[in-house]
Amino acid sequence: AYRIVFALLSLPNAVLAITYFIAHRYDGFQYLHIQGLPFTHNLVVLLTTISFLFLYPATFNLLEVAAIKKPTFKIYETGIQRITRHPQLTGQIVWSVAHGAYLGTSFAIAANLALVAHHFLGAWHGDRRLRRDYGEAWEEFAGRTSVAPFLAVVEGRNKLVLKEFVRPAYVGVTVAILAFYFSHPVVLRLVGSLKI
Repeated sequence: AYRIVFALLSLPNAVLAITYFIAHRYDGFQYLHIQGLPFTHNLVVLLTTISFLFLYPATFNLLEVAAIKKPTFKIYETGIQRITRHPQLTGQIVWSVAHGAYLGTSFAIAANLALVAHHFLGAWHGDRRLRRDYGEAWEEFAGRTSVAPFLAVVEGRNKLVLKEFVRPAYVGVTVAILAFYFSHPVVLRLVGSLKI
């Protein structure tokens, strides 16, 4: 029951935090001003798409993401996990770099640094806990993977198998990316008009 209460409280708070970020994205000092450059919008779209492909593995089990179902540990060694064992961290870094640079304000940069720090803490804590709970099995998995994207592949400890990326769920991710892309201007206008 506490997981449902947690989900009912945390999901609306996430929406509020995102709304606050959008409403205040131009607050603070303007460090970078690259929005007018011809390539920047398309580059941010490309990097955002890549970030969502890394963030996708978090959606293997939506009930676990929403904290309704108790998360279970399973060593995934296929697809995106071959590139990095912490795809959410990688996805968040890519998204944060793209949006932090594009917006260029002290508020946006501070918010994105906080998001990345949160994901680094989660990766560190997850590795520590899994090493404690799974011992040698975890050590073997960690030896075949890397936190840094593509490092294990470049070092020959792992290899990319492109057919592992052909999954019906990626159709859902593609639909979500397109929905975010086309709704983005509307959401920015609506939230930007709020006085919060």
